[in-house]
Amino acid sequence: MRGGLYLAKKRKTHPSKDIVATQGKEILGKKIVLCVTGSVAAYKAIDLARLLMRHGADVYAVMSESSSSMLIKADIMKWATGNEVVTKLTGELEHIVLADTNMADLILVYPCTANTIGKIANGIDDTTVTSVLTVALGSRIPIIVVPAMHKSMYTNDIIAKNIERLNGIGVKFLEPVISENKAKILDPDFVLQSVIEELNVRHSLLSGKNILVTAGSTIEYIDPVRVITNLSSGKMGNAIAQEAVIAGANVTLVYGHGMRDSPRIRNVIRVNTRVEMETAVLSELSSKRYDIIIFCAAITDFAPQHMSSKKIETKKGTIVLPLLPTAKVIDQVKHISRNDKLFLVAFKAEHKVSDSYLIKKAFQKLQECEADLVIANDIGRAGCETGSDKNEVFIIDKEKKVIHLPLQYKQQIAIMILDLIADRI
Repeated sequence: MRGGLYLAKKRKTHPSKDIVATQGKEILGKKIVLCVTGSVAAYKAIDLARLLMRHGADVYAVMSESSSSMLIKADIMKWATGNEVVTKLTGELEHIVLADTNMADLILVYPCTANTIGKIANGIDDTTVTSVLTVALGSRIPIIVVPAMHKSMYTNDIIAKNIERLNGIGVKFLEPVISENKAKILDPDFVLQSVIEELNVRHSLLSGKNILVTAGSTIEYIDPVRVITNLSSGKMGNAIAQEAVIAGANVTLVYGHGMRDSPRIRNVIRVNTRVEMETAVLSELSSKRYDIIIFCAAITDFAPQHMSSKKIETKKGTIVLPLLPTAKVIDQVKHISRNDKLFLVAFKAEHKVSDSYLIKKAFQKLQECEADLVIANDIGRAGCETGSDKNEVFIIDKEKKVIHLPLQYKQQIAIMILDLIADRI
């Protein structure tokens, strides 16, 4: 028993959060406030909360008094989300904490009654849910409303005008399914897709941009069956390429060894060696006009002086294997590109160094390859090891300005990098 208590104390997150991103990472790191009103469909909010979490979201439930006292208990939503549930407003100012500017990525009302729709449309603020929505409207946080009620209520002219009024100020409604004389709430799967689409609208600045991304490791042959390589998983480059596609960019991924590339990325050029990576990159840059290149690949820095044409027999015992440094592919990028305004992003990895040393080496690399940004990381730090799902990075620009992104999922890092690039170009 004591051992069990000890383990519980050591946990840093609620056990329900173990499901986060187990089915996808489309909304990884997004904070969604799920408002539940007094409809009999309130029980479906449990499944929706879990589904949003399985695709990466952090969900905070806000329940009206009627939903929490008569329909589903707050403890159920706390279990579902792993977060405290707001059922009343206190001196903690829960409505401000959840819905003020930049405090959440999306407010989702599921289910929403005719009563709540009328209150929002007419500025009535007398429940936890309407208070959160009042703040969200003022802070310009996106709002999605999913109605559920009888058909005769939904087709009421007053309700229709309230919906039209809210549509006019940017509130998005997901139409119910009319069946059995009822306006039935949409199933969680359909709501998930709308949430994913809504949350990705903000990345439209990269729409139509041509982006070349390199990812994964390369190999150098010792003999036909043995190679020199590194442990790069390709996860960071894949995350960047995937998020760039979602952002509307035309993405080409030049990919060495590592995890499987995302099915979202249609144009993938697979390579093995440094020379193949170089050939692919330079061919793309000289034949097509790219706006951005993100050089995330971990290309081998050393190669055997000579490759044996036959498998080296182990019975020969100790062998001497001279290694020569390889040429830096990234140093040629700005000189070969058809676009003299090409935006170049480089990566610099070190192992168990200080922040100041990491930033210094990153800036040196920026100058050497004429990059616009360098993303520096230390793969010797806890949580940032090669192959991990998370990373901590420092972003350095030409003015030596530094942005620090603390340890978080690589998908989140990718989104922030792309947002920064979009701002710069």
